[in-house]
Amino acid sequence: MVSIQPLASSSSGNAYLIGGRSPLLLDCGLPFRQLQKATGYQLSSLAGCLLSHEHRDHSKAAKDLMGAGVDLYASQGTAEALGLEHHRLHIIQAKKQIKIGSWTVLPFETQHDAAEPLGFLLAGEGAKILYATDTFYIRYRFTGLTHILLEVNYAQDILDANVERGAVPPEHRRRVMRSHMSLETAKDFFRANDLGRVKEIWLCHLSDGNSDAERFKREIQALTGKPVYIAQKK
Repeated sequence: MVSIQPLASSSSGNAYLIGGRSPLLLDCGLPFRQLQKATGYQLSSLAGCLLSHEHRDHSKAAKDLMGAGVDLYASQGTAEALGLEHHRLHIIQAKKQIKIGSWTVLPFETQHDAAEPLGFLLAGEGAKILYATDTFYIRYRFTGLTHILLEVNYAQDILDANVERGAVPPEHRRRVMRSHMSLETAKDFFRANDLGRVKEIWLCHLSDGNSDAERFKREIQALTGKPVYIAQKK
């Protein structure tokens, strides 16, 4: 049975464990020892780690994982940005399907200020999982999803209020809006996609100062009619 365990979800670090016959790690933005502990010292059981992009809060343990014998899957742009070279490194491309253990994985482009960022659609073990983080928009539509892990970083009204009172510089506001997903855009995504089979929605990578976890959960649960969980910061 597939399970989703957020290990960390914030600008300080992001990593999510997909449990099942072929356990997968989605991003590895924690120190290696912390990642070992969070996974119950079971890193050797992982079928692999999918890396969305090169920013440290998603990639911190990438080299250590490969050194520990874990296969790492990343785009060419991500690998080059991190200077990765290892026999455990697998270069993947958007819209080119791959197999990892019992999973069929379809990478797709995301919209972020990174070299070649990717989101992932995972199918297998009776589940169809979408993982998309650090993207201000998703151009694709999906059917038959059972689990969704989606970045919902900020709400426009909270961000604007923080700029107005001087807590957030205007240039930071522009960067956030061009690289992260807002509550409003997330709602549009849910409206546009088939949620008929969805069992769980996980809201990921909430901003420390520009979000409201309870509000986000309440509003998206009301919109979708699905169980909504907040991937907590560690």
